[in-house]
Amino acid sequence: MENQFASYETRAAKDIPVRDEDLLDAYSRAVVHAAETTSPSVVLIGVSKTRAGRLAPAGSGSGFIFTPDGYILTNSHVVNGADAIDVTLTDGRHSNAELIGDDPDTDLALIRIDATPLTPVALGDSQAIRPGQLVIAIGNPYGFQCSVTAGVISALGRTLRSQSGRLIDNVIQTDAALNPGNSGGPLVNTRGEVIGVNTAMIAPAQGISFATAINTAKDVASQLLRFGRVRRSVIGIAGQMVMLPRRVTRYHGLETESGVLISDITPGGAAQRAGLLAGDVIVAFGEHAIAGLDDLLRRLTEKVVGIPTPVTVIRRSERRVLSVTPEDR
Repeated sequence: MENQFASYETRAAKDIPVRDEDLLDAYSRAVVHAAETTSPSVVLIGVSKTRAGRLAPAGSGSGFIFTPDGYILTNSHVVNGADAIDVTLTDGRHSNAELIGDDPDTDLALIRIDATPLTPVALGDSQAIRPGQLVIAIGNPYGFQCSVTAGVISALGRTLRSQSGRLIDNVIQTDAALNPGNSGGPLVNTRGEVIGVNTAMIAPAQGISFATAINTAKDVASQLLRFGRVRRSVIGIAGQMVMLPRRVTRYHGLETESGVLISDITPGGAAQRAGLLAGDVIVAFGEHAIAGLDDLLRRLTEKVVGIPTPVTVIRRSERRVLSVTPEDR
């Protein structure tokens, strides 16, 4: 389909008239191709929760099959806390689903159904996409199964705060219309490759929707398959962002004018063993400047579990570097 558009650009460059109908026809074929390629993999997810001793419907959302043996990606907020999960395939079949794991920090979850045959999606590369690129969203808004909307990528590299309070990085902004029920459905390119997981919209706004990048989803799904959860590390503190006096930042040549003020230390935790104290302000973790709690959380991944890491703090205007060994959360 992209070659089709390229041919029109070549004709325009040669001053050969390009009819509006031709351009619209190429656009339509691109959307139809993507929808027909991906729709068989999109599922309707219905969740039930126990109320007064009985299972009762508690909402619905979307998801998509990404392996032939029945693994489905969706949003954490769609299935979190569900006592029963029912999946409806595009051919009308129903199947009970097992929750493999969910990660509220990225609003992603992995479920599995035992059914055959299944059609998995093709996963794309979210690093290869560009603003202005045509994208198609497929899902089940308000239960209307396999609804298709189209738009463009409005921006890349957005951050979105998940329900757990942690920031989701590398979020895709699009103007493809999303509604309640689209959550967990795929955002695809014109080749029918999934490049994002539709996650959220801004209700009062028009044309502002968000999708978690598929490269993030690949990493999360891999960990959910291996561990049933996403491994992250902790150092055993509670804290909040605080501004530092300008004279302190200048005197110590700090890269940031703020840091994380430690308000509490977990007894026996990594921070206490390293000698950190309540009242210390963390300004660097390893070689990375820390301006606030979000910066620190980004660095506390599974990659630093068990690895001694220098942590720079300001203690009563003095600069100190302590070695902290993060632990598995």
